[in-house]
Formats: sequence, structure tokens, C-alpha cells
Amino acid sequence: MTTAVAAPFRFFSLQVVRTRRLGPSLVRVTFGGPDLAAFHSDGRDQSLSLFLPHPGQPEPVVPVELGDGWWQAWRELPDDVRAVMRSYTLRALRRDPDEIDIDFVLHGVGPGAAVPAGPASRWAARAAAGDRVLLLGPAIADNRAIRFRPPGDTDLVVIWGDATALPAVSAILESLPAGLPARVWLEVHDAGDIQDLETAADAEITWLVHDGPSSTDRAEVPHCPKGVGGAPIPMALGALRAAQLPPAGRPYAWIAGESSCVKALRRHLVGERGFDRRRVTFVGYWRRGLTEEELRASE
Repeated sequence: MTTAVAAPFRFFSLQVVRTRRLGPSLVRVTFGGPDLAAFHSDGRDQSLSLFLPHPGQPEPVVPVELGDGWWQAWRELPDDVRAVMRSYTLRALRRDPDEIDIDFVLHGVGPGAAVPAGPASRWAARAAAGDRVLLLGPAIADNRAIRFRPPGDTDLVVIWGDATALPAVSAILESLPAGLPARVWLEVHDAGDIQDLETAADAEITWLVHDGPSSTDRAEVPHCPKGVGGAPIPMALGALRAAQLPPAGRPYAWIAGESSCVKALRRHLVGERGFDRRRVTFVGYWRRGLTEEELRASE
């Protein structure tokens, strides 16, 4: 397994350049600013920390002037003053001009939403050119916040992600070498969120749609059979159990999204399919029923 280089991270002061709606549940926000000249990343599933202002604030409040003491000081600020921090994945980095893209999943911003929108969804839904944010990201390209690291002898890549992992999966697919077999499952909230993904790999991509059948033949809505005790089997687990993977002696898996689903899929790959646990990268981006603040407090 390749070892990540311990890399420094720093704050970047950025502003919104433009936004683009990708689907009913997804919006892409492009950021720019002189600070990005010092931003470097090898991409793939590069994790970032984004700090957003509260309504009425011209910029996010983070005591960066305190150096290494910023974290404790930020935590001690009043809730309605302290910048909102959320974890996101870098979707793209461009030069001339320096820009980055971050894709946001919009929860609860539409009419009749079952749950109220969180602060990041509300911000992204209203973001406009000139809005200011703060980003904590890498200053060198190879860094410990990139987790997708298949060994050099990998002969099959298996990927699963929900909507929160879609930007990472998109970037990962673009990075795969030509001809490498890859089997990919992506869960989205709406068929309108399905995207055309680019890759040189021999990739078979299956879209799992929550809200009913899709008009595209690239999507399916698998049933949710009953498991032990009558509990429903998650959509992703049912789809992967039913799948026939191509023969491979040294497969590598990357799974990311809702924490409990990620754990169930890892158990399936290691316990039922015999994957080497050292060749399974799993990342819980969020946990059902918890805000990111509550998730950090529980860890």
C-alpha cells in the first residue's frame, strides 16, 4: 500500500466566482482568489474543510491569526458567531486562472422538504459571485487527506458512494489508468442527479436512485429485501451482494458515504467476498441523524 506523505495544510481566503446547478440535489460552486496559487493537490478524494459565514456576516469568523491555537479559540466562539465548518471533497483544480470546484448536496432546500436545510445547504443554495469563504486545504499535492491509494498491483477497483461521495468518485474515475477494470455503484436522491462521468478505465457504473425509476438505462432501483429480524437491507448492500464481479486476484475497494452503510459494505467485501481488509478504504462522510458538529463531538 502506498504511504501518504505527511503534508502541511494552510488556510486559503477565497470567494465565489460562479455557481452551476448539476441536478435537483446538486450544485457546483467555483471558488477563486490569489491564495490558490499556493494550493496544490493530486485530486482523487482530496478532503477539505470549508468555513462558511452565518447570514449577515460578510465573511466567516475563524481566528486564524492565532496560528496553531485557532482551533480551540474557534470552538470557544459563540454559536452564532463561529464560522460553520463542513468537510467537502475537491472536485477540480484549474490554473490560469486559479480556480477550484466544490460540489454541494442540497438537503431540505426545496418546497415540501422532509427535513429542514442545514447551514451549508442554505449557503450553497444562495451562493453568489463575491461571497467569501475560508478553506483549510493542502499546500502540497501528495497529502494525508487523500485516501484513495490502490496498491500498484491492483487488478480490479470496486467503488461505492452515495451523493456526498459523488465528487470524489468522479475525480477518482478520471484518475484511473486506461483499461483497469472498475465496478462502481453510486446512490443519488433523484434521477436528475445522474451525471456523465469520464474515465479511461474499463468501468461499469450503476446508479441507484432513491426516488423512483429513472428514464435512463444506466440506472436501476433495486428492491430492499428483508434481512435478519426483518430489518431492510440497505439498497447498496443488496446491489453489491447481487453483483458478479470480474475475476481478480488483487482487488482494491473504496467506499464512502453514510457511516453505517459504509461499515455494512466493508463487512460484506471482507467477510463475504474475501477482500483483504488492508485493500479496502472506507470513509464515513456523515452519520444518519447527526449533524457534523454532533458527529465530531461523538468521535
